Amino acid sequence: MSLSMYQASIPVFIRMLGNLSAILDKGAKHAEAKQFDSSVLVNSRLAPDMFPLARQIQIATDGAKGCAARLAGIDIPVFEDTETTIDELQARIAKTVAFLQSVSAAQIDGTEEKLVTLKLRGREAQFAGQAYLLNFVLPNFYFHVTTTYAILRHNGVEIGKPDYLGSY
Repeated sequence: MSLSMYQASIPVFIRMLGNLSAILDKGAKHAEAKQFDSSVLVNSRLAPDMFPLARQIQIATDGAKGCAARLAGIDIPVFEDTETTIDELQARIAKTVAFLQSVSAAQIDGTEEKLVTLKLRGREAQFAGQAYLLNFVLPNFYFHVTTTYAILRHNGVEIGKPDYLGSY
C-alpha cells in the first residue's frame, strides 16, 4: 500500500502541532511554577543569530499552512506574526490546525507532480509537489518544531523526547 500525499502531510502537521502546543503549555506552567514572566521563554533563543521561540512557531505554522494551501490550490491564510505571549502562540497553533482540518484528502492527493513555485531569498525555486513536501517543507517544519523544543528545554522546562513525539 502506498502513502498518499495527504497522509504524508496533513495528519503529520496536525500531530506535531498538537505536540508543539503541549510542550508550549508545559513551558507556561514552568514559568508560573518558577515565578517568572513567560515572555522570557517567548523571546528566548538558542544563539544570538537564531530566531526566538515565537518566530520558530510562526515559521512552523506558516510552513504547514502554506504547504497545505499550495498543494490544495487554495489561498494561504495570512497570520500577522504579532504574537508576543504563549496564549497568542497557542491561538496561532489552533488556527493553523483548524485550517489544516478543513483541507481534504481529495484536495491534496494526486499533487505529487504539481508545480510549486516559491520566492526564496530573492529568487524563485520550483518543486514538484512530492519533492516540495518531502525535501523542503517537512525538514523545515521539523527543524522549527525541534528548535522550539530545544529552546524550552534549554530554559529548564521539564520536557523530553516523549513530549516531542507525543502519544502514539
